[in-house]
Amino acid sequence: MLAAVAYQTGVGGRVPLADVAGIDPIEEINELAGTLKGIQDVLDLDAMRKQLNELGEQAAAPDLWNDPEQAQKVTSRLSHLQGELNRVEGLVRRLDDLGVLYELAQAEDDEETREEALRELAALSRDIGALEVRTLLSGEYDSREALVTINSQAGGVDAADWAQMLLRMYLRWAERKGFSTEVYETSYAEEAGIKSATFTVKAPYAYGTLRGEHGTHRLVRISPFDNQGRRQTSFAGVDIVPVVEQTDHIDINEDELRVDVYRSSGPGGQGVNTTDSAVRITHLPTGIVVSCQNERSQLQNKATAMVVLQAKLLERKRQEEADKMSELRGESTTSWGTQIRNYVLHPYQIVKDLRTSVEAGNPSAVLDGDLDEFIEAEIRWTRRREQGLTDD
Repeated sequence: MLAAVAYQTGVGGRVPLADVAGIDPIEEINELAGTLKGIQDVLDLDAMRKQLNELGEQAAAPDLWNDPEQAQKVTSRLSHLQGELNRVEGLVRRLDDLGVLYELAQAEDDEETREEALRELAALSRDIGALEVRTLLSGEYDSREALVTINSQAGGVDAADWAQMLLRMYLRWAERKGFSTEVYETSYAEEAGIKSATFTVKAPYAYGTLRGEHGTHRLVRISPFDNQGRRQTSFAGVDIVPVVEQTDHIDINEDELRVDVYRSSGPGGQGVNTTDSAVRITHLPTGIVVSCQNERSQLQNKATAMVVLQAKLLERKRQEEADKMSELRGESTTSWGTQIRNYVLHPYQIVKDLRTSVEAGNPSAVLDGDLDEFIEAEIRWTRRREQGLTDD
């Protein structure tokens, strides 16, 4: 159990107490120290250091890159763990330095130093709160990489354009976080935008971090495709599933698959294939369709498409089991396919999450990948929902 966090909880999120009038900074520094100690206990830093040593030995093995896929996993996990450890240790140092700084300001009655300490206190409150979110990612698949699919929905050419905007938003978010991504398939619309796209976010805990983005995203704006300049509402769906691992048992009968090959589509350029190397696989019992066209080899595209199909079947199985348990408990289930967030560009500008009520008045920044505030609030909301602490 984590220590009490020095926050004031509101509908849209949590406000550092350093931003609330009448709160004693020393009291909050002590609260933050307790919270950070609780986080360290949950993360188990000794176990992290031990795992880092083991991964370091694996990464140093001369035959590591004989298996490029396994090598990528080892180096990615090593980098992620080292980053997490550095993050925690850095916060500990900052909190220690802050205590000294504030005591100095008080002893010398130095208002300028006191203001500097309060600014750092507010920043530390936010950073420790963000780290605490990581401790909430304890679901069965939360530590997995994420497979993301974006589909245009109602809204015609505007919806296709909106789907492409969302694709860019998530790729920019991953780039900001230093996460590698790989686009497996992009189906371009005729006039503008995309019909669909599928990509992976190759980072530990990517699925747990992003799973709250699953649902329908709504855009309201003046359509750039309407010569009369009318306002248009467009919809796009985002699907997030965990990437499969070797320990997963997903049996797929080849007789239940329809495999089609076709020429890769694209806006043009040297990267567009001139052979029928793209692969589309339809799982007949469920109707799930997956495609891959990022490789030049038909065999490679088929192998990647099978990985995507396994991930979607795994998520389908997980959801069916969750629905069954909810039914046995007499609980109602809420469809993930519901509208979760509005992006309004006209007549005013705002992005608002319909579950957490988090708002941002700068849609351009959000569409450029500034999603952390929304994602952290989703993780907290999801955990409360799973614990039965929300009204949903």
